[in-house]
Amino acid sequence: MRIKLIAVGSKMPRWVEDGWQEYAKRLPSELPLELHEIALNTRGKNADVARLIRQEGEAMLGKVQPGERIVTLEVHGKPWSTEQLAAEIERWRLDACNVNLMVGGPEGLAPEVCARSEQRWSLSPLTLPHPLVRILIGEQIYRAWTLLSGHPYHK
Repeated sequence: MRIKLIAVGSKMPRWVEDGWQEYAKRLPSELPLELHEIALNTRGKNADVARLIRQEGEAMLGKVQPGERIVTLEVHGKPWSTEQLAAEIERWRLDACNVNLMVGGPEGLAPEVCARSEQRWSLSPLTLPHPLVRILIGEQIYRAWTLLSGHPYHK
């Protein structure tokens, strides 16, 4: 099983890369965590934002292989505790499927991405900065794995 974070936005600050890499490298080889960045289209004053979001969505879906699960991160998704996330990861592992966690750009996800989603996950009802979301997801995946494996990180 592999978990891919497919996120709109690139050129993150170094501390974001460092934070992401720290949690990704802590995970075992049987649970690799990958980051796939989708370039954020330029939003000019007269930009057709709906078209830009559609293009970003097409690029996101282009990273998904047949048979892989799509989980969208949305404000109106279902909040999961760490224990619930651990249970989801275990379920995904038992289903032997790769999982794609989808994070949209400033205006959210393309409707086409949401339509393909099998699960909708909300990290918080707050609007979170995209750089922090990456690190938060990495840390929570790692924390859930430690819970499943009996590692003392999660107490």
